[in-house]
Amino acid sequence: MADRKTSTNRSKIDSDSYLKCADLVLDLSSRQVTKGDGEPQRLTPKLCNLLATFIRNRGEVLSREFLMQEVWDTEYYGDTRTLEVHVSWLRAAIEDDPSNPRYLHTVRGVGYWFEPNQRSNVEP
Repeated sequence: MADRKTSTNRSKIDSDSYLKCADLVLDLSSRQVTKGDGEPQRLTPKLCNLLATFIRNRGEVLSREFLMQEVWDTEYYGDTRTLEVHVSWLRAAIEDDPSNPRYLHTVRGVGYWFEPNQRSNVEP
């Protein structure tokens, strides 16, 4: 009985360490993202946290302020390009064509929108 309980707990932990969205799978424990049948790509801790935030809030427009608070734990939203640079790096990791994003879209003047399989006319 103890083995079964341990196995059940392990399954829960394992399933909680993965986030899936369309053909993306993010392994939170190893910080690797896999797209389709491709090779896993290792992400930095910040990029992993940023992608996890986007996946957990899929379909919602996320403001720069929200993302800075969630990922960087800061309320400073002034003259920093930190978010834009990290989004650019994240697009390079997950997009086939980062200049024409399939997953991660810019909402000009607001923030970002993560919605797989949607093409948009917003600037990356």
